[in-house]
Amino acid sequence: MSFCCGASMLGTRGTLKHMRTHIHNVPILFCPVCHKVEVHYLVESEYELLAEYAHGDGAMEVDFQDYIDHKPAEALFENCVNNDQEDPMIIVRNQIDMALDLLTMAKGLNDREWEEQLKKRLGVLVQRRNKLKAKKVLEQ
Repeated sequence: MSFCCGASMLGTRGTLKHMRTHIHNVPILFCPVCHKVEVHYLVESEYELLAEYAHGDGAMEVDFQDYIDHKPAEALFENCVNNDQEDPMIIVRNQIDMALDLLTMAKGLNDREWEEQLKKRLGVLVQRRNKLKAKKVLEQ
């Protein structure tokens, strides 16, 4: 499980740009709070090799799945708390629950800096939850 800024990162596939080359279907981890993106650690070396070769060949676009023999998505993302296939509201609720648990721990340790960081993360997550609620209301 990967964490970023007080939130657990979501497992998904995405398109990354290396120099002028777009590489599609790369297994990535995404932070729902700060939007940081990391190549999944199990395929990081393969991604770097493919990116360098594709750029060296002058390819503008490549599909990661066409060149890399890797584990199925279930194996790659089994240690992620959530993945992008889940309902966004459930993801946000899970993130809020985890942040609240961590906030309790930070308070117990009297770690004021960590508490403030977690409160900021909770603010971002609550805003996201409110946007998702408003979107649901509009769709009905």
